[in-house]
Amino acid sequence: MLDMLIIVVPIVLLLLAGIVILPGVILGLVIIGERQVGIVVRRFAFNGRSLPAGRLVALNGEPGYQADTLAPGWHFGYWSWMYNVTKAPVTVIPQGEIGLVVAASGSPVPPDRILGKVIDCDNFQNARKFLTNGGEQGRQLMILTAGSYRINTALFTVITKHNSPVHGMSPEALGVHVIHPDMVGIITTMDGKPMPEGEIAGLFLPGHDNYQNAQAFIDAGGQRGLQEQVLLSGSWNLNPWFVQVEQVPMTEIPIGHVGVVISFIGKAHVDISGSEFKHGDLVNEGHKGVWATPLYPGKHPINTRVMRIELVPTTNIVLNWATRTEAHNYDSRLSSINVRSRDGFAFSLDVSQVIHISALEASKVISRVGSVQNLVDHVLQPIVGNYFRNAGQSYTVLDFLSDRSERQHEASEHINRALRTYDVEGIDTLIGDIIPPAELMSTLTDRKIAEEQQKTYEVQQAAQQQRQQLVRETALADIQQEVVKSEQGVTIAELQAQAYIKQANGEAEATKLRAQGEADAIRARGEAQASAYEAGASAMGAQSFTAVQLMQIIGERGVRIIPDVMVGGQNGNSMVEALLGILLTQQLGGSASDQVRLTTDPNGAVNGVSG
Repeated sequence: MLDMLIIVVPIVLLLLAGIVILPGVILGLVIIGERQVGIVVRRFAFNGRSLPAGRLVALNGEPGYQADTLAPGWHFGYWSWMYNVTKAPVTVIPQGEIGLVVAASGSPVPPDRILGKVIDCDNFQNARKFLTNGGEQGRQLMILTAGSYRINTALFTVITKHNSPVHGMSPEALGVHVIHPDMVGIITTMDGKPMPEGEIAGLFLPGHDNYQNAQAFIDAGGQRGLQEQVLLSGSWNLNPWFVQVEQVPMTEIPIGHVGVVISFIGKAHVDISGSEFKHGDLVNEGHKGVWATPLYPGKHPINTRVMRIELVPTTNIVLNWATRTEAHNYDSRLSSINVRSRDGFAFSLDVSQVIHISALEASKVISRVGSVQNLVDHVLQPIVGNYFRNAGQSYTVLDFLSDRSERQHEASEHINRALRTYDVEGIDTLIGDIIPPAELMSTLTDRKIAEEQQKTYEVQQAAQQQRQQLVRETALADIQQEVVKSEQGVTIAELQAQAYIKQANGEAEATKLRAQGEADAIRARGEAQASAYEAGASAMGAQSFTAVQLMQIIGERGVRIIPDVMVGGQNGNSMVEALLGILLTQQLGGSASDQVRLTTDPNGAVNGVSG
């Protein structure tokens, strides 16, 4: 049994090997995998043809590397004695990377170019189209972006991050170029037409998709070298053999400033400043020169390699001709002004000048003087310094010291007129410290001390007068209470007297009215009684009416006609008896108010009558 196995097994193995090997030998079968590309090399040609001079890849069946590759699948007719098929992996460009291509064969690159032009060859996957359509050998303008490609590695060498060190390149150069936020990319192209003489950068060209379509840039007449157009933040598929990118911060114009653009490239210079402005030129945006319209506060994507931005403060600028310096440092070269007065004294003068440059005039100022620092050094310094030196010869030192405000006002008007011719507004001129000679200061100090002493004496005198007035007022205040009391007493007395007078007048008037009323009543009553008596007397007779009236009165008043006690004159005890009788009458209920009237009759007897 073992012997049988030893014989059968080799036969089976030979049969199996024949199934695989015989088609390859007999039918020329080549199997290419899905992730492979077949690179074909022909060993010889029956007609004896050979490759043309300078050609490395065959297009017409010549011996050598063939332009056409084998796609995934089964391919017949590639006998091993005729062909050598190499199975190469597909080329993969990962996300975020690019692939550079070098062609081993093709037409020569023109002398004015360094990179092969872009050919429609299915991203280098169709070598035949590349060669027949005029593809150029060497480094290529076109790049491969992220994806998988079946490339004939016999014709094309693809450089990626993975193999970049072998080809002398850094891996960073094979990545998608990223421009960070708040940055701009300044572009320098390595291929294109030569730059014309006198130009420093290529002008803006549209239609090349921000340098990602290199062939469109070249076809539009793009020039090699520094470019005016910049790249903004984003990701860009750029050929590092074609462009170099330098990232710089965006130009920031702070609040309170404008940026005047001075462009070193652009369209032909056309002055738009007008005939009235004879001290500089202004141009529109995009032209070479000083742009008439400045940049306002914010961030701007400016190519600082071909443009210069001159910041101009639009807020008030304070410049000091003194030892101190403002934060802007425009006055760092200024110093105190040395002046010689009319009376021959030399003294030092500190001055502060406030100026303002409007946003609309900023371009004119820069076109005229070049920069704000030049404005200070070449315009303001001579204007201000010379004015005070000239004015000093018309006044004495004391004039500057005593009439500072007048000298300041004169200086402000003169300097403002001078600055207006430079499109600058002079806000104010301020005179600071005035440092006269020491001997003059000593004299002035003594005079001032004497004046101050005199003022002190006057103040002390006034203080004494005030103190006297205070003592007087204090004394008056102390007796003020008594004065007030006396004044109030007088007032009260006057009021009481007036009250008494009014009361007496009232009582007198009342008495007069009362007496008049009583008199009128008595008169009326008397007239009534007289009328009644007259009527009674007329009716009864005078005597009879009198008797009736008399009895009526006695009856109304209770007059007693007969005495209660009678005392005779013949008895010696008659007086005593009369008194006893009166007492007895009182004890028995007689009114204590009864009165006893004692009378004597013609016979000398005493009569006691109560009534």
